[in-house]
Amino acid sequence: MAEVSYPYRSLADTSCFSIMKQRAHLHGDVMISEFFPLYTLGIYCSVIAEGEYYYKQYGICVRDSVLKACRPTYIPTSQKSEKIIFDRTNTDASKYEDKPLTFKNYQFVLALTFAMEEINQTPALLHNLTLGFDICNVEDGLPTVFKNSFICFFGSYMVPNYSCISGNTSIGALTGPSGVTSAQIGTLLDLYRFPQLTIGPFDQALNDRRKFPGLYQVASKDTSIATAMVSLLLYFRWNWVGLLTFLDENGLWILHLLKEEMDKNKVCVAFELVLTNNGISPETMGRYNQINKSSANILIIYGAKEYALDVMEVIEQYLIKGKVCIMNSQWELPMKRRYFMRGSFHVPLAFAHHHPDVSGFTDFVKAVSPSKYPEDFFLARLWFLSFNCSDSESDCVTWENCPHEASLDWLPGYTFDMTMSGDSYNIYNAVYAVAQALHEMVLHQTEVQTIESRKQTGPSPAQLHPFLKNTQFQNAAGDQVILDDKRKMEAEYDIVNIWNFPQGLDLKVKIGKFSPFALHDHQLSLSEDLVEWAIGTTGPVHSVCSESCGPGFRKSLQEGKAACCFDCTPCSENEMANGTEMEQCVKCPDHQYANTERNQCLLRAANFLHYGEPVGMALACMALGLSTLTAAVLGVFVKHHNTPIVKANNQALSYILLLSLIFCFLCSLLFIGHPNTVTCILQQTTFGVAFTVAVSAVLAKTVTVVLAFKITSPGRRMRWLLVSGAPNFIIPICTLIQVTLCGIWLGTSPPFIDTDTHSEHGHIIFLCNKGSLTAFYCVLGYLGSLALASFTVAFLARNLPDTFNEAKFLTFSMLVFCSVWLTFLPVYHSAKGKVMVAVEVFSILASSAGLLGCIFVPKCYIILIRPDINSTKKL
Repeated sequence: MAEVSYPYRSLADTSCFSIMKQRAHLHGDVMISEFFPLYTLGIYCSVIAEGEYYYKQYGICVRDSVLKACRPTYIPTSQKSEKIIFDRTNTDASKYEDKPLTFKNYQFVLALTFAMEEINQTPALLHNLTLGFDICNVEDGLPTVFKNSFICFFGSYMVPNYSCISGNTSIGALTGPSGVTSAQIGTLLDLYRFPQLTIGPFDQALNDRRKFPGLYQVASKDTSIATAMVSLLLYFRWNWVGLLTFLDENGLWILHLLKEEMDKNKVCVAFELVLTNNGISPETMGRYNQINKSSANILIIYGAKEYALDVMEVIEQYLIKGKVCIMNSQWELPMKRRYFMRGSFHVPLAFAHHHPDVSGFTDFVKAVSPSKYPEDFFLARLWFLSFNCSDSESDCVTWENCPHEASLDWLPGYTFDMTMSGDSYNIYNAVYAVAQALHEMVLHQTEVQTIESRKQTGPSPAQLHPFLKNTQFQNAAGDQVILDDKRKMEAEYDIVNIWNFPQGLDLKVKIGKFSPFALHDHQLSLSEDLVEWAIGTTGPVHSVCSESCGPGFRKSLQEGKAACCFDCTPCSENEMANGTEMEQCVKCPDHQYANTERNQCLLRAANFLHYGEPVGMALACMALGLSTLTAAVLGVFVKHHNTPIVKANNQALSYILLLSLIFCFLCSLLFIGHPNTVTCILQQTTFGVAFTVAVSAVLAKTVTVVLAFKITSPGRRMRWLLVSGAPNFIIPICTLIQVTLCGIWLGTSPPFIDTDTHSEHGHIIFLCNKGSLTAFYCVLGYLGSLALASFTVAFLARNLPDTFNEAKFLTFSMLVFCSVWLTFLPVYHSAKGKVMVAVEVFSILASSAGLLGCIFVPKCYIILIRPDINSTKKL
């Protein structure tokens, strides 16, 4: 920029770039030095040979594919532009490094001038001091950065610690946007304790206060960039992602944050590439092939812009189509125009620092012209290349050939952006930060020094440091600006999709925003319909290691692979999964069951052994029929109680046995119907006591028969046992023992109502739980021991002579009884649900019917069918 005191220069003047100083200058009481990459201003020429791109530099066309090997020499005006001469004997490859040829960096100068003119028009801010600047061009990443910076500060590189520049020295410096360049220049600035403000993205390498004690980063911290990128992955349901970073402090820092954030959100790393900064080599090409081999279609790229061009070219040319590249904002500026075309094979999504619009900047840019700032070499060069100011191929321009109403607003957006970029916004804030620090320093000096001494001593760079460190203010756009790294705010991000159609458009379309200050579920906002996906696709790409498991399936991890790689396993019985990507199936409640698709729990139908179903009805009819039959037998015995056969078989024991059998048959009805607490308790106790009476009665009858036939002498003790009725005491004694066992059972762990959800699909079966299985088997065991004793005694007396000897019938009855209950045990254990109840009921009925049939059917046959045998003569 030109000094404001310079006279107006007419557009009719002629300027030659070869004799102009490649600088921009604004005079002020306090100067700030700026080191920006502005030398590479140029535009692309037409394609001279297919596949080769040329750009115009100082009036000639230079092929960019050979810049690293040679530099162009001057071409006479008589020669055509196609005849390009390269002087390989005088090569300065570093000076003409292959850099992006764009006008957009010139916006740095405009933002700087705009901020300083605003400050200088507010005298109260700097107490009548004015700010000025000297801009020195530096080219990012070149070995000459340190040398050029030294010359810009002191005027000479040959005499250290001596300045050849008269007038005011700088109070500080602005560097960037490259972090590498800022670090190189910072080495020089720290020697002289110059404050250094970097305008590029926040750089972890520059955050080391031991290496860079006088460096201040204007940009907000990137601590939320990992969260922002992972939020985008989660929005599109991408969980299979590749990481590409560079082997520097920033790359290692973001790699750790990304992997940590991805682990939290169950996003997996398909591959991880950490590249060196040495450009493309056979080794790195082999690593790029790893990207093609991977099934991951998402590639997160994080790195400084110095390494962007080669990576961008390789991605576009060598990667298979359909990849989505998620990048940080540092990759925007150096992007070559022929890469990432709208509708191309790859989709670039960049996270750029969000910043508000600064009022008045666009109007200021529209009013800029070489006539207003005649000392600005870069503006003159931009004007010459943009508005066809001369037909000559020399480096001199006649301004009268330029359009008089020309404005930067005429340039297309892909060539020059009228809106303030992120780096320009940082420049604007950096200038105001210096002004605020100067303001505080002047106030402090006013308090501690006299007016005379303050006039003699101007502000020095070293004095500015403590005030810069504590600088905190709200700029004109409403943002908080803080230079102290520990108090910096996290950055907000605009998510940008880069269109490049037609070729060279380089249009950045904002498709969303990420704010770390919003609520967790509202941090990311996105307009998906604005995204231009790759050729041949109509929507977002798919990037998962394994397809989602649908309802009814759960994820089963594959051994030795990432958590995102899994198989889909159907849910087990009575478990369901009603969503996708479920880690575990959910067990249905007891009153519900899973449908066949295993994606829903349905209400179970209540079920039990009830009278309405065939099995329940049959068992109930059998119980009533057999109990009625037993009562009829009892009636026959009562009616014929005086007959010899009734008397000979112990009349009282027969009555007791028949009554107990009636109760045995009727107790089976307690097992049928909806169970409740009372029926559950009565089922087992009634069954146990009634059968104990029946079996003990059989035992008493058997003992009586044996005693009757073993008496040979009336005076023997056995005769006394028989006459005294001792066998009749067997029944109360045995019954008392069983009652005691049942009492212990009810006192410790009584039966209760239970449900069975496994026996029948879709049904919940109500039944009685035995409570204590030990007590239940003790009752059965005791019955079994009585039955075994009866069987043994009856078996021993089976051959005793007499017409009415019932020892054989007792033996058969106990044989049937024992057979039924021995069969019952394995069947009972293998049965489930109401079948198990039906088995127990059937066993009760069968064993009781066995006793009734084997003991009383022969006697009834004699009483009713063969009364001739039922006489004293036959005894």
